Amino acid sequence: MRVGVVGATGQAGSAMVAILEERGFALDELRLYASARSAGREVRFRDAPLVVEDAAVAPAARLDLVLMAAGAATSRELAPKLVAEGAVVIDNSSAWRDDPAVPLVVVEVNAHALGSIPKGIVANPNCTTMVAMPVLKPLHDAAGLRAIIVSTYQSVSGSGRDGVAELASQLRATASHAVDLALDGSAIDAGPHARFPATIAHNVIPLAGTIVDDGALETDEEHKYRSESRKILELPYLVVSCTCVRVPVFTGHSASITASFDRPLSVAEATEILNAAPGVELRDIPTPLAAAGVDPSLVGRLRATDVIANGLSLFVVGDNLRKGAALNAVQIAEALAAA
Repeated sequence: MRVGVVGATGQAGSAMVAILEERGFALDELRLYASARSAGREVRFRDAPLVVEDAAVAPAARLDLVLMAAGAATSRELAPKLVAEGAVVIDNSSAWRDDPAVPLVVVEVNAHALGSIPKGIVANPNCTTMVAMPVLKPLHDAAGLRAIIVSTYQSVSGSGRDGVAELASQLRATASHAVDLALDGSAIDAGPHARFPATIAHNVIPLAGTIVDDGALETDEEHKYRSESRKILELPYLVVSCTCVRVPVFTGHSASITASFDRPLSVAEATEILNAAPGVELRDIPTPLAAAGVDPSLVGRLRATDVIANGLSLFVVGDNLRKGAALNAVQIAEALAAA
């Protein structure tokens, strides 16, 4: 097995390399790729230094399996070339998720979709969608999911290293006076913002992503949540109402979900189902801090609601860089290697 990681110096790509090592993935050779700007850097893997290569030369390596974390534009250009040279590509970008010929896979939910890969590409879901899928799937199997109303609380690392840097910069700028200003009711000046549409430090921004439908004022993050949930759960008519929110948290995407089912689903029954669900861990108070660095989606605050028919509300949190990106890609690779 000759494996490549494209985007190996970025957040998700670095995590992929670490998780390949952590899980002892069986491979004969690992090649690391990134932009020409990052080529030449060294990354350690299994106690040996690997030199990062220019991604443009990756197809010539004739790899068996490639994990891509380099963005949609790069994936659209490079993935078909890699496939043409014999590789199966597991792509973390949005480039292929809506393609009906490309399986969109969460391993605990729809690994059977890996049985047909006509384009040689498997898509990894958006990190925000990923968090909820291992939770909603077993509940759907038990009671028939009809609709979900979702509000997400997305960390800044979901927008890349620039987002992390912007929050850190604004927190440093306000560290000495934020409390005093808050106590006397004054506005907090955190300095300029570029990555987000408003100041993120000490704030909540009800606009994660960019507007893609001017009429509905829906963002691309909200569109992804609807379309990807339908595809992964194999529910093409699932009703989804989603509001994506950016919060001043470094790692961990959260979601408050109210779900409607075909039949009543009690809190006790839902708790029993989720307690046995793969990739899920029940917590009294699931938080981003608790989810950071761990594999499962943390779920809690289960309660019945009569807002919608046969309603159940819950709160779910997951590490958006780990399970939300890198871990699921490696799990897909493991499933393909075992087939």
